[in-house]
Amino acid sequence: MKVGQKPSAPPQVASPKFSGTEDGLWQKIFAVLFGAFLGLSLLKFGNPPIMEEWVTKPQGFFEIIFVFPWPIEWAYALLIIVAVVGVAAGRWNHNAPKWLFALPLLWFVWEFVAGTQSADWSLSKATLMHFAGCAACFYLGAFSLSGIRKTGLFWTGIICGFFLVLATGFEQHFGGLKETREYFFTYIYPQMKKVPPGYLQKMTGERIFGTLFYPNTLAGAILLLLPPILAILWGLRERFTAGARRLMVGIVAVAGLSCLFWSGSKGGWLLALLLGLIVLLRLKFRRVVKFGLIAGVLVIGLAGFFARHLGYFHRGATSVNARFDYWRAAVQTTKDSPIFGTGPGTFFIAYERVRSTNSEPARLTHNDYLEQASDSGIPGLLLYAGFVVGSLAWIARSKDFLSDWRNFAIWLGVLGWALQSLVEFALYIPALSWSAFAFLGLMAGKAKS
Repeated sequence: MKVGQKPSAPPQVASPKFSGTEDGLWQKIFAVLFGAFLGLSLLKFGNPPIMEEWVTKPQGFFEIIFVFPWPIEWAYALLIIVAVVGVAAGRWNHNAPKWLFALPLLWFVWEFVAGTQSADWSLSKATLMHFAGCAACFYLGAFSLSGIRKTGLFWTGIICGFFLVLATGFEQHFGGLKETREYFFTYIYPQMKKVPPGYLQKMTGERIFGTLFYPNTLAGAILLLLPPILAILWGLRERFTAGARRLMVGIVAVAGLSCLFWSGSKGGWLLALLLGLIVLLRLKFRRVVKFGLIAGVLVIGLAGFFARHLGYFHRGATSVNARFDYWRAAVQTTKDSPIFGTGPGTFFIAYERVRSTNSEPARLTHNDYLEQASDSGIPGLLLYAGFVVGSLAWIARSKDFLSDWRNFAIWLGVLGWALQSLVEFALYIPALSWSAFAFLGLMAGKAKS
């Protein structure tokens, strides 16, 4: 690049090419239903299934629309309908290796085997049904969604759901959270016989959580969905001018990053910084300009991080210390039960046996990979980690990966989800894991080896 020359713009989003006919009626119906289902999951199915006992069925039209979450059984009924349509819409053509498509099934089978040795079958049953949903979303993405030429109908539902999540986050930040807290302690809390774990902390804090389980779950949704949504909006060349697309992308980016900041998620902010650096490394700038941008992003991002969380570190980083206690317990449980673990979703029981007296009870490990080892033994860990890491690695080596910005953005979002799983329980949130598995299936089905 010559001195004074403007940096080259990001390459245009390549349109995937498929052999065969145009999308038929079944393909279009499936794309609408699957996208709407995943978008609805962001609004109504953002709780871990093992905490379903605290979810009450909404009564009447108003509660169905405006109250969240919904019972997880409703999600399974909807997913069955989507799956039936997906089978009718499937084209069953793919280029990914067989091991990639076999691993989710093998992982689920092993989870079921581990569940037969469970310390609490009710917890394992709820978790296994959720894992079945994860596997179903992957195969629907791989064999049904990946064969669709135009996926705009699919993304419409997800984008609408994501925008409503951000709108709820804005409403909470600008007064809604305070009003909800006052209503809760005035009318609801006095009538409650049992309070869900961590709920009081969520209601008394100032961190927003949108429609999801708690603030870090909102951060996970932003990490997973913001990159592909920005790429999709930027790729709407036939509908909007370049100026209009820049405006849309800018508004959505600012809204998403604002909600991430207000969520107070320390890991989420650092991961967003990492994903941003990966994007900068991929852009075609002069080396000096690129390194300057990377340095600027690092300085601003880290400065914002420490300014936001300096008081937290002065108080001793209590949540970090708690996580180390969870992880220590998971490792100890794995040593005690290295083959089958204690059963899917049963970390709470295993943790009660080994936790220190000063630590609070925990339902989940805050590390999906260690939880796999604790709940379903080393085979469960290897199968799950092998699927996630292997899929991301194989997709990154596919032929269209560097030339297709939309595919890269989807991959980037799933990478953020997978990395957050090192410090959170993103796998156990249907709204996050079902979308992540669907995206992995979509990319695996479209990628060219």
